[in-house]
Amino acid sequence: MVLMPSTGGALRAGGGADPEPSGISPGTSRRVLAYLRPYTGKLALFAFVAVLEALIVVATPLLLKRIVDEGILKDDSGSITTLACLTAGLAVLDALLQLALAYISGWIGQAVTYELRVQALGHVQRLPVAFFTRTQTGVLVGRLHMDLIMMQQAFSQLLMTVTSAVAVVMVVAELFYLSWLLAAVTLVLIPLFLLPWIYVGRVMERYTRQSMEANAGLAGVLQERFNVQGAMLSKLFGRPKQEMAEYEGRLEKLRRVGVSVVVYSRMAFIIMALMASLTTALAYGVGGGLVLNGTFQLGTLIALATLLGRLFGPITQLSGMQANALTVLVSCERVFEILDLKPLIEERPDAVRLTVNTAPDIELDDVSFRYPGADEVSLASLEQNVRGGRERGEEASEVLRHLSLRAPAGTLTALVGPSGAGKTTLTHLVSRLYDPTSGTVRIGGHDLRDLSFDSLRETVGVVSQDTYLFHDTIRENLAYARPAATEDELLAACEGAQIRDLIESLPKGLDTVVGDRGFRLSGGEKQRLAIARLLLKAPSVVVLDEATAHLDSESEAAVQRALKTALRDRTSLVIAHRLSTIREADQIVVIDDGGVRERGTHEELLAGGGLYAELYHTQFAKSGDGAAGPERNGAGPVPQPASGGGR
Repeated sequence: MVLMPSTGGALRAGGGADPEPSGISPGTSRRVLAYLRPYTGKLALFAFVAVLEALIVVATPLLLKRIVDEGILKDDSGSITTLACLTAGLAVLDALLQLALAYISGWIGQAVTYELRVQALGHVQRLPVAFFTRTQTGVLVGRLHMDLIMMQQAFSQLLMTVTSAVAVVMVVAELFYLSWLLAAVTLVLIPLFLLPWIYVGRVMERYTRQSMEANAGLAGVLQERFNVQGAMLSKLFGRPKQEMAEYEGRLEKLRRVGVSVVVYSRMAFIIMALMASLTTALAYGVGGGLVLNGTFQLGTLIALATLLGRLFGPITQLSGMQANALTVLVSCERVFEILDLKPLIEERPDAVRLTVNTAPDIELDDVSFRYPGADEVSLASLEQNVRGGRERGEEASEVLRHLSLRAPAGTLTALVGPSGAGKTTLTHLVSRLYDPTSGTVRIGGHDLRDLSFDSLRETVGVVSQDTYLFHDTIRENLAYARPAATEDELLAACEGAQIRDLIESLPKGLDTVVGDRGFRLSGGEKQRLAIARLLLKAPSVVVLDEATAHLDSESEAAVQRALKTALRDRTSLVIAHRLSTIREADQIVVIDDGGVRERGTHEELLAGGGLYAELYHTQFAKSGDGAAGPERNGAGPVPQPASGGGR
């Protein structure tokens, strides 16, 4: 995996990287500029309009000079009227050009942000599941959303400062044209303000980064505490005073950083405003004497004073250029860190499409697997709220060791074994959430690494014990499996999943909103919706990861009836914790310590007196067929969704 370093000093010392501001990774500026290359035409148009706008800026003081010298002092009302109208026309044109500049800069900024968003979101989709198990969701969302919003705003403002830079050059040239002496005397003060301005810019860089990190951390905490499961946990086990104290601590840090950002941002403008006031006073003091001495006319002094006003306005805008540039670089660098995370699972360029007319067989051949370490799949900055830090450089031990098994086509294979034996890991390999460290996983005789992702997703369907539903309607949650499904197909899937009657009893039917993570439904109802979603997808391979492990007897019975439909004529791998599921199996595979310990039918394994017999007597036989288990989402009866309850 290739990661962008968080600091650039060590690499810059090598002499080969582009120079960057302190704390910015080498090469960041070059990468940002690469996103501008497709818009060189619009950038050229922007530069052309900026030059036109700058010409108007310097033309207006010349018109004012002529109004005073040729109109007012010579008592020529006609010249005054003509020149005043021309000045007003230039002001209108200047306003239109500024609107055009704003539109072009905003368009380019939005276009670059769009490209970054699409690239970042597409890349995150390809990252392994291990990335999401380690990453704090709120921090990730903040980086992909809020950071890019800040980048877009700063980038548009940065482009607008180009007009200020052009204006400064032209104004200085005209100052020397009108009076090189007065221009030299007034401009000599400017270097005195550069050193504090540079210092303020460096401080702003540090506080900008701290502000982004503090906001991302706060977003992570809010996301964890205010989703429905986090809110329930907090209400049941939380420590309100301690949590509030921690929250206030984060807000206090954000407040301090925010105050510093405001103060130093304002300090940059104060420095420039002070410089403008001092130089203007100096210009009138020196220039007034030159007018009295007859060196130049009053109109020239007024033009010079107007030019100075036109000079320090752009300079004041330029004072924010460094902060805007740093905001763009810091924001992009934080996104580039994610883009530089290498996906562990990639689709090969020559990947083939898996086409099966019947249920295929599943084969794992000498498979070993270990979960990737933190350095391989995540970033420390995305786990910033983990107390005690995160392990770095530690290699996880193997979960599966030289495991081989075959699930014949159209059969049901039950996976049993102690907790942590590797059963769920095995199913993750079959659905290619991970690739094996060594060995091969095949479906229908094809190595999964040779297959296209689309065809593999169409072939393999998964129902886990923790059903996830979007905060949306039942219709949309089901259609996620097949967006083009008709109303009749949706209802047929619900019929097969034994949940159609419940849905039709709801006031809004399929358009009922299930709530955050489906919490308005009971565990059994969510599982049956997951099975309906599976039936709608119609895969030829089904993986069930303890789909009935935490259901009560009534819910389990309904789910089992639904599963009979879901598993019919399909190759199935089922992690089983209930005897009823095991008895339906064509073969039972006992997984222990990362390998296959035993395999056979229920009767054969019982007769063998091995680990399966031990598990049967200590776990399965105690519960029996359809024995009651704890309801997943809490004790007590399940409120009916029709009345707005449920879980």
